[in-house]
Amino acid sequence: MKKFALIGAAGYVAPLHMKAIKETGNQLVAALDPFDSVGILDSYFPETDFFTEFERFDRHLEKLKRRGTPIDYISICSPNYLHDAHVRFGLRLGASVICEKPLVLNPWNVAALEDIEKEYPGSVNNILQLRLHPSVIELRKMVKENGKKKVYDINLEYITTRGKWYHISWKGDVSKSGGIVTNIGIHFFDMLLWIFGEVLENEVFTHNSHTASGYLRLEMARVNWKLSISPDQLPKAIRKKGDKTYRCLSIENKIFEFSGGFKDLHTLSYQKILSEEGFMIKDTQKAIELVYSIRNQLSR
Repeated sequence: MKKFALIGAAGYVAPLHMKAIKETGNQLVAALDPFDSVGILDSYFPETDFFTEFERFDRHLEKLKRRGTPIDYISICSPNYLHDAHVRFGLRLGASVICEKPLVLNPWNVAALEDIEKEYPGSVNNILQLRLHPSVIELRKMVKENGKKKVYDINLEYITTRGKWYHISWKGDVSKSGGIVTNIGIHFFDMLLWIFGEVLENEVFTHNSHTASGYLRLEMARVNWKLSISPDQLPKAIRKKGDKTYRCLSIENKIFEFSGGFKDLHTLSYQKILSEEGFMIKDTQKAIELVYSIRNQLSR
């Protein structure tokens, strides 16, 4: 049984990590979050030591280390801009790290983390769960079998509405979240790059606080994409039904259905990581470079 600590316990994604730790037969011994609304811990690990201050959390983990019962893994679900620092904290503690995406916000931070990782016994693992989705794996297999001569026409539209709170929170601050392209889009871009190859062209049509769109020419795909958190961008039929999320990925005018199968992907990610088959720092590089490039192009 491995011992885990968790940084970021009050957010949306943290329960997926708690569930994964539980279902892989491991133990969450400590958790940190400046917000104390973390009753979800009772559903998984009610005995977990909980902290709202980093300094006390740090002291507690150091105490466990000196007692000969160190943490094996630190899972990171903190705001995007803190991932880099929290990964380095975990490595210095002697633990391996499991980090939600994006691993970092800027491409140069990837190389810096690779250098730091070499100095410590632990490893850095990134959650790239769409790469483990059965439908995505089958699509990649089909594309590879068809070879690089085939170029696919792809349309990606992902609209997941958010209220006014979003813009007030760290997620609405581009310097902290990377903007919506990074915050809600990076997993789709990672998937597309993983399947269809390198970026040859990257044109941004719109990029503001609530909507982004553009065109990508990949080695094996032409991609028109749109991301938004604005309810005004939802198709009329979706709004009429009262739904607040619309996701559509079409390949050669055929809908690619992968809305199901998400339930256990974090647990599967943990299983892979614990078997030393996880996605490492280098696996994140291309998607981080792409979203950095998109958000630094002029909006219009």
